[in-house]
This record gives sequence, C-alpha cells and structure tokens, in this order.
Amino acid sequence: APTPHSRHHRTPEARMPTSSTPSPWDGSLFIGGAFVPAENGRTCVVLDKARQEPLGSAGSASPADMDRAVAQAALAARDWAATDFGTRADLLRTVAERLRSRSDEFCDLIVRETGSIRGKAEYEVSGALDELHQAAGLAGAATSETLPSRAPGRESVAERVPLGVIGVITPWNFPLVLAMRVLAPALATGNAVVLKPSPHTPLSGGLLLADLFASAGLPAGVLQVVPGEQDAGEALTAHPGTAMVHFTGSSAVGRAIARDAGSRLKKVSLELGGNNSLIVLEDADLDQAGAIGAWSSFHYQGQTCITAGRHIVLRPVYDRYVADLAARAARITVGDPAEDGTGLGPLISTQQRDRARDLLAGAVEAGAHVVEGGGCEGLFHRPTVVTGVTPDMALWTEEIFAPIAPVMVVDSEEEAVAVANETEYGLVDAIVTGDPERGRRLARRLGSAMAHVNDTTCLDEAGAPFGGRRASGLGGRSGGESNLHEYTELRWLTVQHQPVAYPY
Repeated sequence: APTPHSRHHRTPEARMPTSSTPSPWDGSLFIGGAFVPAENGRTCVVLDKARQEPLGSAGSASPADMDRAVAQAALAARDWAATDFGTRADLLRTVAERLRSRSDEFCDLIVRETGSIRGKAEYEVSGALDELHQAAGLAGAATSETLPSRAPGRESVAERVPLGVIGVITPWNFPLVLAMRVLAPALATGNAVVLKPSPHTPLSGGLLLADLFASAGLPAGVLQVVPGEQDAGEALTAHPGTAMVHFTGSSAVGRAIARDAGSRLKKVSLELGGNNSLIVLEDADLDQAGAIGAWSSFHYQGQTCITAGRHIVLRPVYDRYVADLAARAARITVGDPAEDGTGLGPLISTQQRDRARDLLAGAVEAGAHVVEGGGCEGLFHRPTVVTGVTPDMALWTEEIFAPIAPVMVVDSEEEAVAVANETEYGLVDAIVTGDPERGRRLARRLGSAMAHVNDTTCLDEAGAPFGGRRASGLGGRSGGESNLHEYTELRWLTVQHQPVAYPY
C-alpha cells in the first residue's frame, strides 16, 4: 500500500515557530474563579499533535483537587440558581461575543492541540457560538406548568429546577464544541459545572474556556475546570456532591460510569461511540455518494463518533462507488494541519494509530483487500478504502476512529437494512438515494437514534436532539429544548389557599 509520503504528504517541519510566552493558565487548574496549581504540583504537558513538541501545560488534578472543585461549585450553585434568567442569558451572549473576538486564538490552538485542519477548528468555534446563542434563549424558556387539582383552593404546579452541580467529562476530538454543548445549557438552566477535559486537549477544551467565561463575568465558583487523568475522572463521577455526570467518550468507559452512577443513584447522560452505516442505493447520484462517503469516513482522520465505519452498497453501483471513493481518498493531502492545502492531520496518539493498524491488518489477513491507502508514517495515516470485508471482522464490527472506509456489497434494500442493524451501537446512519421518500421510509427501519437522507453521517446542529441508543448512549438528548429536560428536574409544588378539614 502507498505510504503517506508517496501520495500528497507534507511534513510538519515548515511551520514557523510560535511564541513561548507562558499563558496565565499554564500548568494550572481553574478552581474558585482563579488559576491555581494542583495540590501536589502535578502537571500535564500538552503536545502539538503534528510536531509532537510541547505546546503548553495544564495542571493535573488529584482526587483532593476534585474534592475542592466540587465544594466550590456547591457553594456557588445556590446563588447562581437564584439569578434571574436575563442575567444568565446576558452572560452567555457576552461569552459568545468574546469567543467571536478571540476566534483566531481558539482556532490556532485547536489546530495544534487536536491535529485538525483549520476548517474543522473554525467549525468548532462556529458550533460553540451556536450553542451559546441557543442556550441564551433556553434561559428564558417556560419552566413551570399549572396542573389541575381536585382539591378546592389548591394551586398545583410542576416546575423545573436546576440539578445543582453537574460533573462533565469531555473527549479530545472536538474539545471546544463538546464542552460548550454541555456548559452553555447547564449554566443557562441555573447549574454549576465541574469540567474535566481530556488530558490530550486541556487547553482549548478547558482552561481557555475558563478564561473566556471568567472574562465575561461569570461569578467565581460557578465553573470549575479541573484537567487530570483517570483518577480525577473517577473522583468526579463518584463524588457525592455532583447531582449528574455527563460523559462523552468511549462505550467501554461509559459502561463503567453507568455502573458507578447506578450504584449511587446518580443521574447520568452518556454520549458514546458509534459504528455508523452509510447505505448507497442503486438509484443514488454516485458523484454525490462518493463525496458523502469520503467526508463521512475521512473527516478529521475519522476520529468522530459519527464517522461512517461501514459503507453498505447495492451491487449495481458497488464497483463505481468503490472506484470513486478510492479516487477521492488518493487526492487527499496528509500532513501538518497548520499548512494550507492539508486535508488530514495526524491521529491523536500512538495508541490510536496502533489500534487502527491492528484492525486493518487483521481484516487483510482474514481476506479483505486494501483498494487505496493503508500506509501510515508516524501518526499520519493515509485515507484508506477496504473491500472484501465480512460481518465477523473487527474492522466491521468495532468503532475504528481512523480514516478507514470498509465497504460491503449487498443485493437488496432488505439486506442493507439487516446489515446496518446488525450492531450493538445505535448512533447515526445515512442513506444516499435518488428518491428522498424512499430514503425516508428506509431511515425509519434503521435502529439508530439519528438518520440522514442524502447527507453525511457527520451532522450536528445546536438546535437538534443529538444522542444515541444502546451502546451509543444512555440518558436524554443534547440540543434545543431537549437541554431543558436534560439539565433540570421536575418538582411538584402546591399552595393551599383555603383551610382544609382533615380527619384528625
């Protein structure tokens, strides 16, 4: 298979050096409204993912630091919940204004910290702005309903109240927007938040956000940002002071969090992995299908939960679809994402690269064929198209998280539906067809929580309900009015306006 350098590969050496001036949050946690060191002095070096050189550092919290952060959040939560909705909405709009003015700073950092191209970084900033504006509107949503009562003079109300302190654990792939997806609505509905970003991306997904909210006037203690390793995350999920834990990440870790939270009777919201299908019907526009397929599998090196990991193609168009997808993969330039013209940057870590390499090698050994790509140099993986896959291959059954597109041929729409539904996951599927109504009917037969017709699997909008079923998620949905239900709980309140005669 071609190596990255043999087709459209740029090395990272050409980029200009950047300033080494330390930031105010360098080596810190954000607790009680201030950047402070971890109690034991631990720090985590943050790498530029393309150059594998130090980019900065964050504090690395211990369980004791997490204790301190939750305590500070609990102190601030009551006053924040009592703040009027207009104040909360204005605060979120101010954060949006400041994020917009600092968008270049955030984009530059996301490119370097995540290894993504600038277009993906710009999407994150735009998505975070959408989340802030949606949440500002949510702050003023109706939160109570008058109920009928049999008792004369009894006023009966169902009202939504904040949960209190929400623990949030976010991943490295979309650190800004996935943090803001929870932060903005949780704060809008009157909660305090303790955020533990991924140790791969604690700056754009954590400390820089803390600085942004603090500069906009968020009261001290309402938001804590506590980067750390596994022990810090476990301390946050187990802490008795958190009323809810929101986790975005792998299904394996989500299961562990669900078990722990269940034993403590704590609310959880889990947005987990996916092994998503792209179905190409025989009446599809193949040029459009190839574009959708390439974006669905290769966007951000395939490192998203909504990546298409299974391409299911009707036999009459199979050969042409594979050829078009392979041609698109061959044209993509892999290299330093800070350089103009780069289409794909590096994978996030050697662990992720090794796993992708093992999945691909296992499939080839079992009879699959690499049509395009397959090469990997350092963390840079060529976009890869694989045929001859079978349902028992791990490359087909597991979430890949690399720019690899396995393609399977089927003989009927019925078979396509059966193959797509044969998975433990239930996140998103997409269908490409010349008949949108046919696509709509097929979508309703799929077991995923989200489905798109004539569009990519990689869709996410702030106003839409986002989430998964089965191994892809547990809890409610993020987005729009769903957030009101996610970050509040119902309370029944009655007021009796006239005396009542009781038996004793």
